[in-house]
Amino acid sequence: MLSSRIRRWTSIVALASIACCAAGFAQAAGDEPFLDRFSAVKLVASTVPANGDVNPYGIAVVHRSIGELHRGHVLVSNFNNSANLQGTGTTIVQLAPDGSTSVFAHLDSAGIASSCPGGIGLTTALSILDSGWVVVGSLPSPTGQSANAGAGCLLVIDKDGHFAESLVGDGINGPWDMTAFDDGDQAALFVTNVLNGNVTKGSPHVVDEGTVIRIDLALPDMPGGIPRRISTTIIGSGFAQTADPNALVIGPTGLALSWDGTLYLADSLGNRIAAIPDALTRRSSASTGRTVSQGGALNDPLGLAAAPNGNLIAANGADGNLVEVSPGGKQVAVKTVETAFGAGSLFGLAIEPHGRGIYFVDDGDNTVKKFTSP
Repeated sequence: MLSSRIRRWTSIVALASIACCAAGFAQAAGDEPFLDRFSAVKLVASTVPANGDVNPYGIAVVHRSIGELHRGHVLVSNFNNSANLQGTGTTIVQLAPDGSTSVFAHLDSAGIASSCPGGIGLTTALSILDSGWVVVGSLPSPTGQSANAGAGCLLVIDKDGHFAESLVGDGINGPWDMTAFDDGDQAALFVTNVLNGNVTKGSPHVVDEGTVIRIDLALPDMPGGIPRRISTTIIGSGFAQTADPNALVIGPTGLALSWDGTLYLADSLGNRIAAIPDALTRRSSASTGRTVSQGGALNDPLGLAAAPNGNLIAANGADGNLVEVSPGGKQVAVKTVETAFGAGSLFGLAIEPHGRGIYFVDDGDNTVKKFTSP
């Protein structure tokens, strides 16, 4: 089964490579940095639902209308509850481009919490599969302190916002961010983990045990079926991680999958963007990967997204800037998108459909904003 899945994924990646390169030749002559297309920051909506959850972390764009998911809207996961305790947020909010909002999922029932070690605290790890399955990470802490953080899980939610199952253990330990590759009847989840080792034993206390895992899923082809985990592979390891009173934990965060199967990662404590080759098919760890870009305008990179021009967009945690980095490592553009609160405001980000802008969460005022044209 594994070999056939690899052959199919390899074929898809090869076709994507041809399409990407053909498009690249057309725009190579005068292509400008993706960030240079935009100059305005516009408020989309507040991310605070009726229960008062705050601290938006994860964000993902809905690309297909199905069930309660609406194409062109975005989902946002909240990490804190109304008392602003980290690792206690339980809601995923859906925001429309016109600013209207609704609660897509509320995940605080006792039954759900008992199947996720430590409870519920929704992280930046948020992905939407084409079939309508939503997967979100949980890194819970009932007290809001890193010393009480639990291993957590991945929560699988159906198209109508109902909890379906938990993915627990087997490499899942503090799922912090995620991206996904969807192949119709199968999918691969790429997940960063930040609780390995004795990372919660105090701050500053850096432990080089952060990981990136690939979880291969079989997706149901019948009504009533749920995704099934086939295997888990550690494809990256040895990343620095530490407990932090302001962020609960700091470690490997944002992920972006390139057309050629390279997985790019925001290595927060290393202040760099790293690359893991052959992420879809590799069967062993690439350690901490190859350094693509380090330092310069990067300042605690957290969120990461692949831009339509093939570059990477990183959201800095230590200032209010977005940084554009080419696959070759050149930092080609820097844009300030958050000035009211600055450090600690940016986390997850996502590219708007058709490249019309960049959605980003603003933890400073609990909103989603868009970097776009005036």
